[in-house]
Order: sequence, then C-alpha cells, then structure tokens
Amino acid sequence: MNSTRRAAPPRASMHRLWLLLLMPLAVARAPAADPALPYPPQLRRDVNFWVRVYTRIDTNAGYLHDQYNLSVIYDTLHFTPGSSPRSRQSLVNRVRDHYIAELRRIASGRWPLSPEEQRIKALWGKEATPSRLLEASHDIRFQLGQSNRFKAGLIRSGAWQQDIAKALREEGLPPQLAALPLVESSYNPDAYSRVGAAGLWQFMPSTGRRFMQIDRAVDDRMDPFIATKAAAQLLAYNYRILGTWPLALTAYNHGVAGVRRAVKAMGTTNIVTIVRHYHTRMFGFASRNFYVSFLAALKIDRDPQKYFGAIVPMREERFREVRMPEYVDIGPIERTLDIDPETLRELNPALRPAVWRGRLAVPRGYDLRLPADGPMLTSATLARRLGSEALLARAALARRAGARAGRIRKEHPSLLAAIIKPARARDAAVVAASTAPVYYSRVAFAPASPAQTSIFESLPSGESQPGHGATVGLASQGLLALNGLDGNTQGLPAVDAALVPRGPDGAPPFLERGHGPLGGTTDGSSGGAEGAQPVSAAQADALSPALAPAGGSSQNADPTDYSVAPNGTILVAAAENLGYYAEWLGVSAWDLRRINHLRFRQPVRVGERIRLDFRHVPPAQFVARRRDYHQALEASYFASHRIVGSQPYVTRRGDSLWTLTQRFSQVPLWLLREYNPDTDFADLRQGTQVVVPRIQDVSAGGG
Repeated sequence: MNSTRRAAPPRASMHRLWLLLLMPLAVARAPAADPALPYPPQLRRDVNFWVRVYTRIDTNAGYLHDQYNLSVIYDTLHFTPGSSPRSRQSLVNRVRDHYIAELRRIASGRWPLSPEEQRIKALWGKEATPSRLLEASHDIRFQLGQSNRFKAGLIRSGAWQQDIAKALREEGLPPQLAALPLVESSYNPDAYSRVGAAGLWQFMPSTGRRFMQIDRAVDDRMDPFIATKAAAQLLAYNYRILGTWPLALTAYNHGVAGVRRAVKAMGTTNIVTIVRHYHTRMFGFASRNFYVSFLAALKIDRDPQKYFGAIVPMREERFREVRMPEYVDIGPIERTLDIDPETLRELNPALRPAVWRGRLAVPRGYDLRLPADGPMLTSATLARRLGSEALLARAALARRAGARAGRIRKEHPSLLAAIIKPARARDAAVVAASTAPVYYSRVAFAPASPAQTSIFESLPSGESQPGHGATVGLASQGLLALNGLDGNTQGLPAVDAALVPRGPDGAPPFLERGHGPLGGTTDGSSGGAEGAQPVSAAQADALSPALAPAGGSSQNADPTDYSVAPNGTILVAAAENLGYYAEWLGVSAWDLRRINHLRFRQPVRVGERIRLDFRHVPPAQFVARRRDYHQALEASYFASHRIVGSQPYVTRRGDSLWTLTQRFSQVPLWLLREYNPDTDFADLRQGTQVVVPRIQDVSAGGG
C-alpha cells in the first residue's frame, strides 16, 4: 500500500499560516471600530491620559498635568496611605507652585536651563514658546488616581450587566453605553455626589423625576434596575435631540441646552472642534473630558485583563417581586414574611430612610423585592397574609390624601391647566395665557411647636403666615406636589421653608440662587467652577463618586436656551408671556410692548426673538428668575406624571399646535417643545414628524 506524504511548507508559508490562525484572536481582542462612538485620532492623547488615571495609579497617588494638553504630565505625586486630606493638599499646592515658578522662569528666556527645566520644556515639544509656557503656568491641574475604584467597578458590574444590555437593546442604543456607569459611579449603586446626583447612573433629582419616582418614601435613582431604564430613556432623548453619540454623552454631563449652545457657537457637531475650541465658564474641564473619559473606560472594559489581570465579576442579582396592594408599614411586612430587615433593605434600595424608620409606609403600587428562594406571592396573597389591620392602618390616610387631590382639581383648575396643558388661544402658537400667570416663591415658616409634625399643620391651607405676608391659597396636596413630596401628608416633619405659588402682584421674592427646589443652583448648572479636586479616596467619594473629572453635573434634559443674547434679546419659550417678563424685570408690560413695537393685546409667540429692558434687573438675575419659574413648572408636573417612552406622530391635514395638545392632552406644551426643539409649531405643515413623550399619570399612587 502506497502512502502519500505532504511536503512541509516553506518557512514563509508557515509564517503566513500562523498569522491566519491567530488573526481571529487578534481581531477579537482589538478595539472594534464603531462609527456610532467614534475615536478621533486628535483625541487619542486625552483618552490615553484617562486610561493612565484609571489603571496605573490608585487613590494614594495623582498626576499634576496641564488641563488643556493632557499629554503634558509634570509629576506623579505619591501620598502616604492614610495621610490626611490637609497634608495631601499641602503637598499638591507646594509641588504645583514649584512648577508654576519653573514654567515662568523658562518663559522669561533666562539661560542656561537646568536639567529639570529642560525636561519641562521638552514636555511641550514644538509648543514650547514663551507665551505658551507662560499661559501653561495658569493651567496646572491635579488629578487623583482611580485604579482601585475602577477595578472595584469592573467587579461590581457583573450584578447588572445583563439588565443594562437588555435596557439598551430595548431602546435601540449601542451596547457599548454599558460602560457609562464605570465613569459615572464606578458601578456603585449607593453613590451620592455633593451636587445631589445619585445612584449607579448619577441622576440629578430634576432629571430623575422625569422618568422615576423620587419623593420622601421612594428614590428610584438608588435602584439600579429602575435607574437603568431611566438612563436608557435619557440617553435616547439626548441622541434624538443632538444627533451624535459624542454630543449625547457630553450632554449627559453638561445638559442638552449647554451642548446645543456649543454646537451653535462652533457651527459644527464635530466633537474634536468643540472640546478643543469651545471655552465658556460652564463648559469647563469636566465637560470637555466627559466623552474621552468614557472612551477610556470603554477601552479598558473591552480588555480588563490587560490592565488588571483576572477579574471575577459579581453574580447577577436575583429576586422576586410583589406589587404592594396598599400603603403598609415596613414592620408588618418584615414580621409577616419573616424576612431579615437587612436583607429586605438590600433588596429594596429605593425605599428611603423614613420608610425603614416607620415614619412613612411602603407606597401602594411599589414593587417590593423579596429573596429569590422565597415563596411566590401575588398582591392578593400578600394582602391576605398581612391581614386587614395592617392594610387599613394606612388606607384611611391614603383616602384622605386622595380627597385633598380632588379638592385641588376643583378649587384650582387654572393652576392645573397652566401646568398640564396650554390654555386655548386664537392662534395655536400664542404664548399669552388665558389664565393668570403662575409664580412661585420660597416662603419661610414660623418655628413649629413640638406637637406640629407636618408642614401642613405649620401652615394651614389658605392661611397667611404672620410676619411673612404670603397668602398661600393652595390646598395641602398642591404644596406636596409642588415641593416634590409624596401624597401621604402624615408624619412629614415640620420645615422652615417651602415652595408656594403666588399671583403676579404677590409680595414674596423669587428663589435665591443656589436654593432651587430641585437641588443644585437654580439655573440648572453646577455652579460654574470645577470645584475642589479630591486628593484622597474619601474625598473622591464625598465630592464626586464619578470617575469622570470632578465637577458638578448639570445633566439637564431641557434643551431650551434661556440665556440673554449680547444684544439684550431672548427667544420666547413655551408657557411664557410679556407679563412674566415684566415681573421678572421690574418693568411694565407696556414698556416691553413699546420697545418691541407690539400693539395692545398682540401676543408674543414661541420661538420668536424679543428685546428686553434691563434697567432695573441685570441679565443674570433675569435668567435665574426665568429658570426658577420653569423648574417649578417641571417639579409640579413631574410630581404626578412620568415619562415612560416616546412615540412618533406625523402631522395630518388640519393639524395645529392646538390639535396636538388636545390629541395628547397629558403632554404640556413646554414638554412637547422639549422633545421637538427645532420644530416650528407656528408653521406646522402636513407630514411633519413630531416626537411625543408617552406619559403615565401617577397622581393616584403607585408606579
């Protein structure tokens, strides 16, 4: 029997064969090109900087670097473990002052340069001109290392990865966005920042209320599963408004309106142009670096073993859920179901301390989580096991709250009409309301006696508080909604101030800046400055749980530009009219008509530009008052409504702004415009596609 023998291939052929065999592995490990999430070569130095921050040094070290050219790192500072923030800050200041002096000496042209000065100059390469180095002496920044926090985030991420992938898929979003919680919170569901951002996805209260329940009993931002769905909705909204993922992700930190201003100022949607050349007080280091820090996190997340060795992620969290049939105190639930209180608390992170302390009940309609190995329960079986006594204890209070809500609708129809939908007018695009304008003020209360347990006992409905001159004239449930509280008025602590509505001739002043009802500054910003940079792990957690550069997040989903143009004009927004402007400016409406050549009763229209009179009030104060008003409208609306998605609508023959507000009666004009900021509703033509948010009314309780 003859056997054939295959000749050995030449060495070059063998080499090619090995390349072919190894190619699939190499392709699998290389970062995939993603047109939706571009990685521009001009931003490579920035991404590499954040990769170093996230993988090479932990929170016992940090970089002194130039804040504009991130390839320039002057020094790596190492702190003694356990050393105080004061001693660390002292070291940072001392070394920073050294480099400031060195840069200024090099820029002065004195010769010869020491070896240290030559090293510093070489860091700048061709940019090392005297003027550039002198400028750089003002731009030295400290960045704390994050490798230990990032690694912990990779481990924690396993608990929610599948749920996040599902939420992104359902919204049609790129799966790579699952890396965002690494940047926002290092996948820590308990993270809480100095500006009020909370949870895995670091939602601000005002933005979170659009999609989740946030009140005194429940804060869904702390629930990773619910917050994930909300984050997917917000990201989808940002992308729909801005059109690219680099801009949509930047808006997650900087707000949609802020990014739209940047696009308008630069005349481009190119992220490189914007982060390199757009400079304003609000668009600081944190905003410029948010997208590149996300790209760095994504790069590490694709190949964590390269940077950290073997990573064993946490197991996926498992549980059962049962919908609460009624308001019930937590104590009877723990006793009836024989569940360890700590286990129940871990499974239900959205329930706030007042619930665990027994001051507030678990709300009706809340999906209570129970151990996965426990019995299968329905609302009906849970009700039977709890018994009538536990259910009736809170049911009476809930009925009283519902009765109060009913009185609101009867006693204050104009207020609800102004909040929920625009008043009918001759022209659908007219802003002038047929009802009186609604104004809001923070009113101080007299100290409550020990017997007073509620804001509503401290300030009875319709009464004036002596010494403050503010007639409230709004039933208890309205105050609850306006101040972002839930419908259960029992057990609310006495407070010294609350947000109340007032008429155009009401005396109380507008809110002070920095004391808005939604947290943070009243203009929806983070305060402008980057703020203190953390120098220790404890400070990093306290100041900013995000692994992105420290700085307050505005995250505002409102795309409206409330700013005043250099020529003293503004764009008219929904739910505004000349009466508002006159009040905020301390002038008469007739003055505004005169300078804009408007006839008597001629209304202003949404989207048109009008000139204002700033003789008595500076533009910044006007903008703050304007934002206060809109934030109060949103706070009141989202106390009883929630966005659960969106739907496209193509306008038909005869459609107008008025017919849209009737067809989608739960969607106020200002919210419709937020979802369609570039649609001209004054000239709504057949075939125009309008995106309409889908609204859930949650005023009756439950989610």
